[in-house]
Parts: sequence; structure tokens; C-alpha cells
Amino acid sequence: MLYGFPGAGKTHFSRQLSEYISSAHLNSDRIRAELFKNPRHDKQENSIVNHLMQYMAEEFLKAGVSVVYDYNVMRANQRRELRDVARRTKAQPLLIWLQIDADSAFARLNNRDRRKSDDKYAVTYDKNSFESAIGYMQNPQITEDYMVISGKHTFNTQRSAVVKKLYELGLVSADSATSRVVKPGMVNLIPQPNGGRVDLSRRNINVR
Repeated sequence: MLYGFPGAGKTHFSRQLSEYISSAHLNSDRIRAELFKNPRHDKQENSIVNHLMQYMAEEFLKAGVSVVYDYNVMRANQRRELRDVARRTKAQPLLIWLQIDADSAFARLNNRDRRKSDDKYAVTYDKNSFESAIGYMQNPQITEDYMVISGKHTFNTQRSAVVKKLYELGLVSADSATSRVVKPGMVNLIPQPNGGRVDLSRRNINVR
């Protein structure tokens, strides 16, 4: 799960992390754009996107596929619902807070390039909507067991911190944690009875 200001770099980070650990990448902005020709980002539309995201996440997890949930889980109740999904599927949830100052985040929003895949479906913000969004956010509490990375650091630095956390949680081996590439058979956010290794026979999933 991801948390942070709009413009903190959540989608850029999510895409690269999902490629690095061979997980499913659920991008809410892209899903919204596929569902709605002219997205309104109102309460009803948000509810539809949130419901579909949770359904897809649960189906992937039940199939033994890890998920990077690229939807800003701004509210405590959203994060609680996703932890319930994790419990039902015997998955290990991890909340990652990308921290960045508000001025830098808003400046990034004004510099988005729609030709880039990470920016193609991104929400457009003006100063008022940006301030409204961050005012709606509920910071994670210590009881939520989250980790913090800087939204200003390079992905390599962010990745190192996340892989270290995955190692501490027992989700990757020591070899994977110290190598430049996580070995496909050594990482899965779903605990396995055979010691955490991925069931490779279940990794090729066809979604129709």
C-alpha cells in the first residue's frame, strides 16, 4: 500500500518496484481512465474504482501473486479494509509512506509530462484541489506498522530501503536482500508453507 502527497512519486516508484519484485501493479489512475471517458473524481466514481481495485488485489493475492497497490490510501479506513483483504488471503501487508514537502510535491504536479507512462493518466491539480487533497489525508499511526521513504530519493535508494524491510519481515532471503536483482523464486508478499518461496507453477496468470 502507498501513502503520500499527490506528486510524491508513488506511481513512478510503484511501477519500478513491481517490475523489480515481479508483482502485479494496480494503478488506480489508469483503471479510472479505462472505466470513465471523462473522470469526475467524485465520491461515487471513487467508490467504484476503490471497489474494483480491492477486488483485483484480492484475486491476485488468492492466486499467489504479490500486489503493489498504486492507490493513495489517504484514510485509515481504506488501509484497514486492505489489511482485511490481506488477512483473508494470508498475505503480508506493507504500508509505504513516500514523504516529501508540499511545495516540492505541487511543483512536480505542474511539471508532469503526459507523454510519459507514469504521467499519462495522472490527476490534474490546481492549488486549491491540491490543498484540499492533503487536508483530507490521515497520516498513518504507529500502530499501523508502516515504513517511510523519501519521495526525493532515487529509486535505487528507495528500493534498498524497501528490500531491507522485506528482509526484516522474512519475505526475501539474505541473498536477495544484498543482490542487485531480487530472484523471482525468492520473493513473495504471501507467506508460503515451504519457507516463503513462490509457487512458480501459479505465477503465469491469465486475466480475462
